[in-house]
Amino acid sequence: MNIDEWLLDLLACPACHAPLRADDAASELVCTSEACGLAYPVRDDIPVLLVDEARRPGKRDDDGRGRGGAPGHHGAAGGG
Repeated sequence: MNIDEWLLDLLACPACHAPLRADDAASELVCTSEACGLAYPVRDDIPVLLVDEARRPGKRDDDGRGRGGAPGHHGAAGGG
């Protein structure tokens, strides 16, 4: 993961606005707030700062992604 320090200093958690820290091993930017703690994926050195894409603290899918679901699935299925 290659995120410039100056960019990391500018970025904040979209959910709570706390600073983010880099987790190179997981390729994530992690919220520094203990109350929030969301982990945002970094794909091809581009931070994906969408709350819907973030992983909750302590949660990890078997495939290494954050929140579950198939790629492209947005939970908009009809119920019945």
